Amino acid sequence: MQLSLLDPATPEEIARSRAEELRRLLEQHNRLYYLQDAPVISDAEYDALFRELQQLERQFPELVTSSSPTQRVGGAPLAKFAPLAHRLPMLSLENAVNESEIADFDQRLKKILGLPAEQGITYLCEPKMDGLAVELIYSEGVLTSAATRGDGLTGEDVTENVRTIRSLPLRLTGSNVPRLLEVRGEVFLSLESFQQINREKEENGEPPFVNPRNAAAGSLRQLDPRITARRPLSIFCYAPGLVEGAEFDCQQAFFDSISAWGLPVNPLVRRANNIDEAIEYYRQMLLQRESLPYEIDGTVIKVDAFHLQRELGEKSRSPRWAVACKFPPRQAETVLEDILLSVGRTGVITPVAQLRPVEISGVTVSRATLHNWDEIALKDIRIGDTVLVERAGDVIPAVVRVLTEKRSGAERPLPPPERCPECGSAIVRIADEVAVRCMGLSCPPQIRQSILHFASRNAMDIEGLGEKFVEQLLSLGLVTSVADIYRLSKDDFMRFERMGDKLAAKLLAAIDKSKQQELGRFIFALGIRHVGERTAKALAQAFGSLEHLEQATMEELVSIRDVGATVAESIRTFFDNQDNIAVIRRMLAAGVTPTVEQKKVGGRFTGKSFVFTGTLTRFTREEAQRLVENEGGGAVGSVSKKTGYVVAGADAGSKLTKARELGVTVLSEEEFLELLEQPDTSG
Repeated sequence: MQLSLLDPATPEEIARSRAEELRRLLEQHNRLYYLQDAPVISDAEYDALFRELQQLERQFPELVTSSSPTQRVGGAPLAKFAPLAHRLPMLSLENAVNESEIADFDQRLKKILGLPAEQGITYLCEPKMDGLAVELIYSEGVLTSAATRGDGLTGEDVTENVRTIRSLPLRLTGSNVPRLLEVRGEVFLSLESFQQINREKEENGEPPFVNPRNAAAGSLRQLDPRITARRPLSIFCYAPGLVEGAEFDCQQAFFDSISAWGLPVNPLVRRANNIDEAIEYYRQMLLQRESLPYEIDGTVIKVDAFHLQRELGEKSRSPRWAVACKFPPRQAETVLEDILLSVGRTGVITPVAQLRPVEISGVTVSRATLHNWDEIALKDIRIGDTVLVERAGDVIPAVVRVLTEKRSGAERPLPPPERCPECGSAIVRIADEVAVRCMGLSCPPQIRQSILHFASRNAMDIEGLGEKFVEQLLSLGLVTSVADIYRLSKDDFMRFERMGDKLAAKLLAAIDKSKQQELGRFIFALGIRHVGERTAKALAQAFGSLEHLEQATMEELVSIRDVGATVAESIRTFFDNQDNIAVIRRMLAAGVTPTVEQKKVGGRFTGKSFVFTGTLTRFTREEAQRLVENEGGGAVGSVSKKTGYVVAGADAGSKLTKARELGVTVLSEEEFLELLEQPDTSG
């Protein structure tokens, strides 16, 4: 290939071309992964492309666009949602609760249209998703706005939250994209994602979501889009709003077009030539309901042809040309025979109802979650009660209510346990949490996660001790707590599958090296509830030794930056547990001697606190924090009168506003770097 010496491409032009190519590739792989379930590259390869684009956009901020895949992470928190009016009303649907009512719907339409009873109407059938309806607005192919249904005329502006949905394109692709496309869709959570969110909420001592719809609605209506970005929401599009620059003659043609432009459409959508085929579709979806990866509560039947939809028109709140065909409820009556205690990987103890087996929607149910003791008290659930059980979006069904009218008087309540059913440690309940939990380091259900956390890079950094080897340690009975890691021998590792001398020696060397780890890392490695890396480092610097931290009072703890009453109580509870102290003593006896990282004294930032806000392009938050700490200062999360400086990147929000209100010095990234380069006059 011969290169022209005329008008050579500048670095910016090369970067722009590569950024456009990366965005195209990332959107293509998003469609393959989320819409077609047919990925062609690994997660690691996708992440490499994503990081390359991030790096280009950091290096050339002018390349950042609102439709870039890097902009899905969520913006600054909102004070409240702004109203957003719908140009065309978002109507609700009338319900049909059985096949007879579905047939009646067909007869009503034929009467309005003047069609003979035997003539078939072509319908478009789709699953009725159990989620939250939204309207998306694409202008010139770019997602510009999104709103909830609201009252049908005005919804809430949830644009920033909707942008975090991975399966939704921020820019439409393909040919003949309309100038304006308003499309309605249903935001939902898969059952797997719903269950994961609830597990995390219960482990954090928070009330779980009742069902996937509540979880989806709660996630989409977060004022902080960064929280929404951590919730794996999905969406299926189902109807047009106002469209300019494109025409469709029927619902099927609309689906075909928006799918070609990259919008997600439910693959179970089917055409029906008459109402009998539509009813058969309803029956098939009822049978498939339990095997679907998401919740549906019925089917929707729509007249396919748009000219017939216009002829049929609308009522005040619903269209005449569509009906929601509801499934029968999934509930059954049975007897709660016992309440079992289940200990999770973070120590949360969950009460589980053991039921007299009962069939619900073709599945035999013998257990149901009771969530926590607050829920038991609220519903007044007792052993021996006759209860109503429902399968609603969870693998383990839930007890809906007690049929108190069927009580005999022999029923008995179950109080919260005082000791862990697995290890016998004392049970704790931290203020403002609904969960009761075991905080024992040697509790069997927690050991696997405890060891993985203990050995992780940001904790004790035991290189090579990953999930595969931890599983073998547990299956061979070689460890019963994290302390046992330091008593492992080469012979122990040689019992592993595919273990050689060199790898065994490498693992032992990594374990031995970790004995001299920094005190802050060791505190973080212990897995104390609410104690993250920064708090652990602050504790290490404040107390200087593990012994002093063990003996710290509540008053001493709350005086430390980043330690409030809840965190202090969690720390005190951890060290008051004698089983935990015994595990720590075994580690110290095995040669673990945490070292204290001395904070620089007399640096140019001594006594100064920094707050970093907005999108930083010259360095990461972690890098900025290290730069400050290396000069004797500290990085904090909130702005106050005592804050020394606020460093504001792009799209800085409420923290920047507060800094200006309080008169705190605000620096750009460049000004922060200039401040670092000034001569150090502190010493």
